[in-house]
Amino acid sequence: MTVDELVENFEFFDDWEDRYAYLMELGDTLPALADDVKVPANIVQGCMSQVWMVARLDADGRMHLEADSDARIVRGLIAILFVALQDRPPAEVLAADVGALFQRLGLDRHISLNRRNGFAAMVQRARAFAERAA
Repeated sequence: MTVDELVENFEFFDDWEDRYAYLMELGDTLPALADDVKVPANIVQGCMSQVWMVARLDADGRMHLEADSDARIVRGLIAILFVALQDRPPAEVLAADVGALFQRLGLDRHISLNRRNGFAAMVQRARAFAERAA
């Protein structure tokens, strides 16, 4: 899914209850993270829920993220992060304006402050991976 497709899908729904349901459905599509990866070193600090994130570079030099959460809505936020950053070169990850996407979707006005801070922490962790890889 592209960023524009994601925005279009969000705009399809008239009310926020439907958008929240869609957000959680997005999270349901994520593959589960293996239990051996759910270790303290992989926890994203600053998230209210438990979030684990790891990254690797593939053979083409693109950053591949894997993440999971114990909260369904946070898994949806992870899915949004993946739409914005998944399988991109580290330089593109560093240049991406994920905050603008968050605003375009209206999440900045409809997600709790704690969830917004957690999302920002996930973005920061992804950028830290990209900085190390660049």
